[in-house]
Amino acid sequence: MKERSGAGEHPGACETARPTQLSHPASLPSESASGPRSGQFIIAAAIGLAIGAFFWFDLDMYLTLDTVKANRDRLLIFTDEHQAAAVTSFIATYAVVTGLSLPGATILTLVGGFLFGSLWGTAFVNLGATGGATLAFLTARYLLRGWVEQRFGRKLGPIQEGFAKNAFSYLVTLRLVPLFPFFLVNLVSGLTRVRLGTYAFATALGIIPGSFVYAYAGRQLSTINSLKEIASPNVILAFTLLGLLALVPILYRRFTGKPVEPVNRTEVPSHP
Repeated sequence: MKERSGAGEHPGACETARPTQLSHPASLPSESASGPRSGQFIIAAAIGLAIGAFFWFDLDMYLTLDTVKANRDRLLIFTDEHQAAAVTSFIATYAVVTGLSLPGATILTLVGGFLFGSLWGTAFVNLGATGGATLAFLTARYLLRGWVEQRFGRKLGPIQEGFAKNAFSYLVTLRLVPLFPFFLVNLVSGLTRVRLGTYAFATALGIIPGSFVYAYAGRQLSTINSLKEIASPNVILAFTLLGLLALVPILYRRFTGKPVEPVNRTEVPSHP
């Protein structure tokens, strides 16, 4: 009789243990959801503090044309004596300025041409700008894209599809045409489903002409009195025409009626 009572108590014990086992997985979504939210808050707070410190300590005063011209000799001496440190610090500074969407990228491009020459200056500017633009792209994607898709997903669906199919041509055009602010393209692109590799390659390719023009002008830094002397209407027109050339393949497919290859869902995930 005792054995029967023990056998009868065993199923009851299992039944009392089942709710505990089932309640544990149910708590995982809330715990996993709190992780990304706290990470997003930390990143947003760090970016806000960095931008606030930049303006609080008036660091933008060091990224002006007058300041650079006043310290041109010191910059040249430091670059000649510490070339590796000069290159590394220049690329890192450019990436930070671009990644945080701070003012001063144009001045830094002039400095790059002045210190390293037209070709090497363009190369170093390209590395810093592409790296910073990629950081801004990933930040916007991590912080904002989930919220944007959740709230405007249905309305943005056709736009997302069209941008993903022709992302490379669109991005090259946006980078070539100086009418579109560099930082704005970084942030908006992060809200789309374009692949990171496509974004980085299109950015690196599209900014070459503009970087070279400013780096070349930087060689004559002492004779430049205003940035308007570089960004003349003829230069802007030339960049605009280059940007329109990048849209030729899209326009060709549009008018000929040839379908664009569909987006590979495995290559363009909905979440980073």
